[in-house]
Amino acid sequence: MRKLSRLALGALFAGTLALPASAEDGVTDTEILLGSHTALSGPVSAWGIGSTEGMRMRFEEANEKGINGRKIKFIVEDHQYQVPRAVQAANKLINNDKIFAMVGALGTPQNNAVLGEQLGKGVPNLMPFTAARSMAEPFHKLKFAAFSTYYDQVRSVTKHFVEKEGKKKVCAMYQETDFGHEIRDGVRDQVKALKLELVAEASYGPADTEFVAPITKLKSAGCDLVVLGSIIRDSIQSVGTAKKLGWTDVTFVGQAASYDPIVAAAPGGIMEGFYSATGLPYAYADSSPEPIKAWAAKYKSRTNQDPNTAAQYGYVVGDIVVKALETSGKDLTRAKFVAALEGVKDYKPMFPGPAVSYGADRRQGTTASFLAKVEGGRWKVVGENLLY
Repeated sequence: MRKLSRLALGALFAGTLALPASAEDGVTDTEILLGSHTALSGPVSAWGIGSTEGMRMRFEEANEKGINGRKIKFIVEDHQYQVPRAVQAANKLINNDKIFAMVGALGTPQNNAVLGEQLGKGVPNLMPFTAARSMAEPFHKLKFAAFSTYYDQVRSVTKHFVEKEGKKKVCAMYQETDFGHEIRDGVRDQVKALKLELVAEASYGPADTEFVAPITKLKSAGCDLVVLGSIIRDSIQSVGTAKKLGWTDVTFVGQAASYDPIVAAAPGGIMEGFYSATGLPYAYADSSPEPIKAWAAKYKSRTNQDPNTAAQYGYVVGDIVVKALETSGKDLTRAKFVAALEGVKDYKPMFPGPAVSYGADRRQGTTASFLAKVEGGRWKVVGENLLY
């Protein structure tokens, strides 16, 4: 059914994307049109809203002085974390709005559903909010990903917990989506590399809110490490269900999608002891240098919300895009913009984290993974530059 669904979506998209786009859609003498499809509502709206506001904040800053005489117009469509809506949104942005580039589109299955046709239209896909390998692999000149992949993250932390923490019964629990499958595959491959057997697996639907069955299955299998292919709500509900069932002699670890202050600060301290891998550590404003404090205050004044992980990611993505647009010069073309991105070397974000570099044959900005743990309702980095 999944294959048929993808074929149907592909046919829908292909039918509406039949006409070739001009090479420089989205550029006028005064404007650069960027677009994004994301989740402004639905189960992962915290990621969609935060990332969008972070990007928008950086674009507004750039617009104060302009970019080689132009200003950015940023059009964002809400797909509610639903693939058909993502197809419709991307179709609108590319064919009706005629954007110059897609920036920060959210979701593995959503990006995968539109990426082939989007690239065929010559529209770059810039630093999407998914750490799926398909965002940078196989190589395509119009694909740019920012931080380490889910696959790299879960392989690294699985290796860490087996070799450094003595875990022996590794299990996986994941969404039954492209996103969840990437986590599952990473765990499977790392367990095999460690010459172990994966003790058990359990999956669930992306809209599920009941986790007794999968948690009971893994508890019965005697897992001592469960790697989660979950995001925000399902991470909290999964760990919360385990604790309600009295299952406490197990370690749960997620990846970048579950690494959010909302998860760490879940009510009742339910996420205490939960681990997550990430490509960019979160900077709490009250314990950060003054520039980050000022940035967080400015973000809150704009949105009436404290910035989350996604907001910091979004601001970094926006900053990279702005710098590349500035470097491209007044005669802006997609070819010049891609060349400018390829020229990014050792870009250091204002937040703690790895440097980002691209090149003629490099589309993954960094492969560095970090491990964080929830302590006192906050994330604390406990492992840096993990490898497998």
